[in-house]
Order: sequence, then structure tokens, then C-alpha cells
Amino acid sequence: MSRSLFISDLHLSAERPDTSEQFFRFLGDEARRAQALYILGDLFEYWAGDDELTDRAGDPLAREVASGLKSLSEAGVEIRVMHGNRDFLIAEGFFSASGAGFLEDPTVIQVRGKAIALMHGDTLCTDDHDYQNWRRTARSAEWQKDFLSKSLSERHAAIQGLREKSKEVIAAKPAEIMDVNQDAVREAFRRHNVRRMIHGHTHRPARHEHEVDGHACERWVLPDWYGRGGYLALDEVGPRLVSF
Repeated sequence: MSRSLFISDLHLSAERPDTSEQFFRFLGDEARRAQALYILGDLFEYWAGDDELTDRAGDPLAREVASGLKSLSEAGVEIRVMHGNRDFLIAEGFFSASGAGFLEDPTVIQVRGKAIALMHGDTLCTDDHDYQNWRRTARSAEWQKDFLSKSLSERHAAIQGLREKSKEVIAAKPAEIMDVNQDAVREAFRRHNVRRMIHGHTHRPARHEHEVDGHACERWVLPDWYGRGGYLALDEVGPRLVSF
């Protein structure tokens, strides 16, 4: 039986050991019974650079996660990882250590003969202008080169400052601004010529129905792992959200 699993927004961090334990259980159980695992962004709470895996100041959890994914890959499960808004600095060092492949945002895949658009989801939140401006800055080669030129300890301190600032900004924003824009969703369906979309980022797991140019479309939003966590499974039965 062909079975693909989709997860996102785990935000793995030493500050939340229960979530890390759940992730490693998932790798050893549900994920082992799948043919493919797609991680659609924000696997980590933050990623300061691939020297997290090699520098003495690096997070030991980063090495544990890479090792866990490597074991799953060697068991025959295809693993693809997409950048999120927190871990967009994941690069070749991580992919080499984990056995995972890089997944562009967006990517269209074929599962059981049907095209599916995979996205992290942040590019659909076009009403959040401040965030979109920051995203363009942080994804630029110039900004990343400057940031990665600092020591890992300096990067950790800078990220902590950004996290604190982000909490204040988010608390002051109306919730609807941080959700997807419906026009952006419809345009994504058109641009990728698909009837099914899977993404994370908004932390609002659900199945949404859309009508786009007379076509019935569905959009699946993945759960975050701040609470119970879960995943979307896709096999011959069809897609369904599963909570732990």
C-alpha cells in the first residue's frame, strides 16, 4: 500500500522536550510504515546555520534529529524537507547528514495520479505586509551571507532577539491578518493547475473547500505540534488528518 505522510510546524527545540520525544516516536512508528515523508517547513523552532551540526556551540537536538531522519531514510522511506519561516537557513550540510532531499516551496508532486501543490503556506498570507517584507529581506542572498558570517553564538543571540520581537508583533496583530488571503489561495490553485493543496504555517488544521474557475478544489492545512500534534496521511483511502 502506497502511503505518504505530511507534517509541518513541529518547531523542535530543546525548550520543548515532549515534542521532540513525540517526533522520534513518530519516526520509529508511523513514518516507518510510509513510503514517503514530506516535512513542509518549520521542522525546527529556528536554524542558525548548518554548523548547528558541527560547532561546539551547536544544538545537540539538531544532530539527534538529523540522525533520526537518516535512520528513516536508510530504512527506505523517501524524506523531503521544505524551508519554513523559522528554518529557511537549512542547507546542504543538513540534507547530507539527514538523508533528506530538498523540497522547493512551492512544489507540485504526483500522488496516485493526482497533482498536489505543496507549500509552507506563509506566501499565502499576503495581508501581513510586515511579514512579507521581512521574508523578502531574510531570503535574500545578501542578508543570509551577512548573517552567516557571524559566529554561531552571535547568531543564536540575534535569533533570540528576533523571537522576542516577533512575539510582541504577533500579539498586536488581528488574527485574520496572519491567515491566508483567499485571493492568494485561488491564484495558487490556478498557477499550479491543481485541485488539491497541502500547507502548514497558519497552525489552523482543517480541510477547506474552494471553487476556482468552476472547479472544486480542496486545501488541507497541517497541524502544528505545539499541542498534541499530528499529520496528514494520504493513501488509497484518500487524505485525512490524524492527531496523536
